[in-house]
Amino acid sequence: MLKTSYRWLMGIIGLALVILVGYVWLVTVDETETTSGVATVSETEATNTNLQPDGKLRVIFLDVGQGGSQLLISPSGKTMLIDAGNNDKEQVMVDYLKKYHIERLDLIVGTHPDADHIGGLDKVIDYASVGKIYMPKVSSTTKTFESVLESVKNKSLQVQTAKAGLSLEWDKSVKLEMIAPVETYGDPNNMSAVIKVTFGSTSFLLTGDAEAASEKDMLKSGVDLSATVLGVGHHGSKSSTSLAFLKQVNPKYAVIQSGKDNNYGHPEKTILSRLTKAGAEVFRNDLQGTVTLVSDGNQVSVATERKAK
Repeated sequence: MLKTSYRWLMGIIGLALVILVGYVWLVTVDETETTSGVATVSETEATNTNLQPDGKLRVIFLDVGQGGSQLLISPSGKTMLIDAGNNDKEQVMVDYLKKYHIERLDLIVGTHPDADHIGGLDKVIDYASVGKIYMPKVSSTTKTFESVLESVKNKSLQVQTAKAGLSLEWDKSVKLEMIAPVETYGDPNNMSAVIKVTFGSTSFLLTGDAEAASEKDMLKSGVDLSATVLGVGHHGSKSSTSLAFLKQVNPKYAVIQSGKDNNYGHPEKTILSRLTKAGAEVFRNDLQGTVTLVSDGNQVSVATERKAK
């Protein structure tokens, strides 16, 4: 009887130890996983703006309201800015550069002449030292476009033509390919410069406002569209992110840059549903603020400025 009681007691103690060890393992090993399964960077990383070269690639989808802007920082500390929000975000863009302690931009890309993408570029160019600037060969008579060209002229820069087939020099460990525009289009949105950024086994496809016609030509070109992260085209409008295009990209994460309560209804419910059905985890500037993605070459971690309500 005593032996039986002793075995029973030892069994209970052993079970308790197993449960305790399991709990400790969960709270110490799995801190980087959210309930949705998205790997997230630490709170320190999410709020870190004094970024030093550490062998990682950062792609930061800046919260510029109803517009687009992505800041890229390479593993060796090279910088790149794609678009700069609307006219009313000029000072916001300069403040972002100051926040991240950036005084030089090695590359600038203005995806197309729409004000919500190049509105802040003139002040950015005025503020920072600039290496090269790329824009598609499409003209505009808007004051916004003319202001950008004036700032380019004042810095004695020359605009390089953004088009499919270009390989951009930036960081030796990162491959930058411009895969659109493939053709010349009447719609400025389809003239958007589309860039694929590859670092190790991870990649980012940044699409500006490219719509279905441009997507179709990218598919026809045979270029590898697969990407870990998709910068969703045209702020989540249903004119972009066609089913065939999304199938080829097959992203793990998708980021939508749109403003809160915007007048366009972006992002469209159709596109949100399409992305979800494709298995992409969706992040949105209007709900979560600035979205920061960090790649170590093997996996991508995500941090948001705030939690979605």
